[in-house]
Amino acid sequence: MTMPRSTHDEHELVISTQALTKRYGDTIVAVDELALRVRRGEVYGFLGPNGAGKTTTLRMLVGLVRPTSGNATVLGAPPGAPEGLSRIGAMIEAPAFYPYLSGRDNLRVLARHARIDVGAQVERVLGQVGLGSRASDRTATYSMGMKQRLGVAAALLKDPELLILDEPTNGLDPAGMAEMRAFIRSLADGGRTVLLSSHLMGEIEQVSDRVGVIRDGRFVAEGTVGELRGRAGLRVRAEPPAQAAHLLAAMPEVEAVGGQNGLLEVVVDTAHAAAINRTLVHAGVAVSEIYAQTASLEDVFLELTATDGGAGS
Repeated sequence: MTMPRSTHDEHELVISTQALTKRYGDTIVAVDELALRVRRGEVYGFLGPNGAGKTTTLRMLVGLVRPTSGNATVLGAPPGAPEGLSRIGAMIEAPAFYPYLSGRDNLRVLARHARIDVGAQVERVLGQVGLGSRASDRTATYSMGMKQRLGVAAALLKDPELLILDEPTNGLDPAGMAEMRAFIRSLADGGRTVLLSSHLMGEIEQVSDRVGVIRDGRFVAEGTVGELRGRAGLRVRAEPPAQAAHLLAAMPEVEAVGGQNGLLEVVVDTAHAAAINRTLVHAGVAVSEIYAQTASLEDVFLELTATDGGAGS
């Protein structure tokens, strides 16, 4: 699959990497010459199976891991530079908190360390992630999903321009996952940039402006969800199929006709479904099925990552 690259002005890029590589010893390549471009104001879905190199990449972007080779720029600064870190909020891997402190007090500790106005900002982010009613409880009593919410709250303390989230819906129930997706989308709609790492296709598909798929530390595809899924078409079951195929191929709207076992795959804008049905029926062809068909993001993901054997996480 081709991988369209941004032709936008470099000033629009919040994250830019060139041949970013991380090796462990002589045999393990966690990230392999990655060229990542994240534009200002978008949700960029960083998708890949476990062990593909996603978390290693994120750790390099915030300066927690040194690359073996290549380079990166985050908010105009090298990874880990104070001028960049002050504008980044990140939750990478499972968040860790003091179990004997409340959720509120954990955030206060982090806010004081970052020299942030403790009172107003802590209460604001607790409300944003839906933890206001449990803020006084010790985090030892929190479920995994609640700890994930608290981790996102911690990432928001600095009111960051760029938010880097690694599996933010891990441990959430379906309702919580839906709320988190809506919240992430609202962050970008409010002007922030979000780099969202996940192995959950539904999560990425519903919130991302663009998606990059990584396998064995390398990009295997990049584009919008629509671009990755491919153009929609129609499936048509009709008798006799040979006559139906001949009629459809003659229609100017139809780009191609294929299929087998009486089920025709028609490459055409789905808006022409009614016209196709009408053409076949008027010609005496019996149409038993006609429906839109496109590859799901899950289908594309499984195809792209079928041989995954990555060593990084």
